[in-house]
Amino acid sequence: MLRELADTRWVLAGAIGLPTNPNRGRYHVSIFFSDDDDAAEDSLPNESRSSRRPMLVALLAVIALVGVGSLIAGVLYVVAIDRAVNQNLQHASDQLPAETPSAGETPRPKRTGEAINYVLLGSDSRSTDSAGGRSDVLMVMHLSGDREGAYMISFPRDMYVSIPGRGKDKINAAFAYGGPPLTVRTLEGMLETRMDHVALIDFEGFINLTQELGGVTVYNKYPSVSAGYKFPVGNVTVQGEQALAYVRERKQLPHGDLDRAERQRAVLQAILAKGLAKETVSNPLKFVSFVRGVSRHVTVDDQLTDAQPRKTALSLRLTPSDIHMLQAPISGFGTSPTNQSIDVVDQKKLKELAKALETDRMDTYVDKYPKG
Repeated sequence: MLRELADTRWVLAGAIGLPTNPNRGRYHVSIFFSDDDDAAEDSLPNESRSSRRPMLVALLAVIALVGVGSLIAGVLYVVAIDRAVNQNLQHASDQLPAETPSAGETPRPKRTGEAINYVLLGSDSRSTDSAGGRSDVLMVMHLSGDREGAYMISFPRDMYVSIPGRGKDKINAAFAYGGPPLTVRTLEGMLETRMDHVALIDFEGFINLTQELGGVTVYNKYPSVSAGYKFPVGNVTVQGEQALAYVRERKQLPHGDLDRAERQRAVLQAILAKGLAKETVSNPLKFVSFVRGVSRHVTVDDQLTDAQPRKTALSLRLTPSDIHMLQAPISGFGTSPTNQSIDVVDQKKLKELAKALETDRMDTYVDKYPKG
């Protein structure tokens, strides 16, 4: 702010009748005071000296008004964002496992460092009722301790893993068996890292934010035709129902559910990148509308207080290129004992991923495995 004011002082000086070129004429005016100011004033004629103070007062008054106006606008902007979140974000109880394990349960991992891990569960609604349903989208978002990196790790729903108390099954069965708490326990057992918070996302509603953003552009690797929309190879711009058709398709894609998960990550990344882009953030009405739209489609655990998202958001040092999308590692495909198609976990890479999450060194993991 001071630099901006210093750069504009000659414009303001001209507006109130002072010379605007600091190198021409006798009256060099600065908004910063030093011991040299008194000596310079002594060398001026009486008339000039007597007129200098009122002009300085006027100049400083204008600068003060500009600064206060900017401050008020900034405060109102933050208040509007805060209201958009608090009036739309919902909280639900019993979304995290109990801190004290029941008999036979493994204790939860301890929290270490400043990194934060969010479990993102996507379905066709943000209801916390898991009866009869499975999560369509499962991701872990890791925010680095320095807040300079965000890592979105998607877990294909057919990953064949150990579910506490249930034996081995597809990972999305954890939600059907025990809702968000069992899903968190499953992830913590796999990754040996604490999951701090849960966010249930109405994925259909979230994808519809593409309409509000005027569409998002992603690179499409495989051609498909879905719900009457054609998606050729190359950059495609999708929004609304078209975007939903794009992220739901899997039968026409060579790797089925894995390719669908990649499409979901790509569209999610594009939404976040466009929503956090300079042209959006610098437009208060547009950005507040985006924040309101995101919050409207998310339910979080009740341990995530209203102040925490604000505190975390203000600490972020992210650019769109700092948001990394990757997939939890699998080594191939197989068939379960119950004759279901499954994704086989790459145990070696999974241990590396777990270590990277635990030690907050996801940057090193991504350098080695850019796609996960």
